Amino acid sequence: MGTQIRSFFANDTGDIPNNPTLPIIVYQGVFDDNLSMEDQFQQHNWTGTWTGDIYDYHHYHTNTHEVLGVKSGSATVQIGGDAGERLELKAGDVVVLPAGTGHKKIDSSQDFEVVGAYPNGRNPDLKEEDPGVRAQALSQIKNVPIPETDPVYGETGPLLHKWVK
Repeated sequence: MGTQIRSFFANDTGDIPNNPTLPIIVYQGVFDDNLSMEDQFQQHNWTGTWTGDIYDYHHYHTNTHEVLGVKSGSATVQIGGDAGERLELKAGDVVVLPAGTGHKKIDSSQDFEVVGAYPNGRNPDLKEEDPGVRAQALSQIKNVPIPETDPVYGETGPLLHKWVK
C-alpha cells in the first residue's frame, strides 16, 4: 500500500485552542518494522520518548509539538475536540500534533500501544478543556518553535514543507 501522508487543520473550539497556523500531519503505514520507530524519532531529535496509551479525555500541550507512532494494535483517536476529526490508526501509522492540538482516545484494541516523543526532548505540559486558560494557551502556542526536522524523515520530510511560520 505504501505510505499515505495527509494534513488537516482543527478549528479552535473555545475550550481547546488547537493550532491556528500549523496542520496536523498523518503518515499512514509509514513503519512496517515498529522496532525502528523510537530510534527514528530519536535520530531526528524528537526525544523524551515514552511508550504507552493515549488519555481517554481531550487534552493538549501548549509548550511543545508531539509525535505519536502506533507501535501495536489499532485505535480510534479524536483530534481537535468534540467536533474534530476521528482518525482510525493502526500499527505503523504516525501522527504529528502541533502545539495546542486536542487529542483523546475513543477506543482501541487491547494491544494498542503508541510511542510518543517531542522535538528537542521538550517536556510537555498537560492542559484539559478550559476556556479560562485559552488566551494564555494561545500566546504560549505561538511561541513554540518549528522543529528543525521531521520526526519520520529527518531533514526532508513533509513537516518541513507544511509547517512554515
